[in-house]
Amino acid sequence: MLANLQSIKAQNNNIMKNQNSDTDTIVKVLEGNYFKGIYEGDVDILGNAFHPEALLFGDIKGVPYAKTLEQYLEGVKNRQSPKDSGKAFEGKIVSLHVVNSIAVAEAKVVMYDFIYHDILSLHKIKGQWLIVNKMLTDTNL
Repeated sequence: MLANLQSIKAQNNNIMKNQNSDTDTIVKVLEGNYFKGIYEGDVDILGNAFHPEALLFGDIKGVPYAKTLEQYLEGVKNRQSPKDSGKAFEGKIVSLHVVNSIAVAEAKVVMYDFIYHDILSLHKIKGQWLIVNKMLTDTNL
């Protein structure tokens, strides 16, 4: 019985180490690719955060929003970046929940005159964490 308990404890420690490593990796993807790409308007950096078939849904000022990744990146490419606008920008991870090879992140992005709340679904595919779905809305908070 004692051997079984020690085995379970060791297994739980390995799970926690893996989960901490995955959490750190996801934070790097969100901060180093997602937020940075949005801020700089760099679609190559931003695109690296997403699965190529990711879809984006939500609403902006109450108007429904639905785009493919390609449409989203085209919009980012053709707008003035927050960096070039000189306006305030903040990208912040509000929460992150990881279970095995899937994760959900809530992010807050303040740019232009918007406060976006993003719900990002991520999946670890071939060892790489990618955003597979983005839902967004804007608020005053």
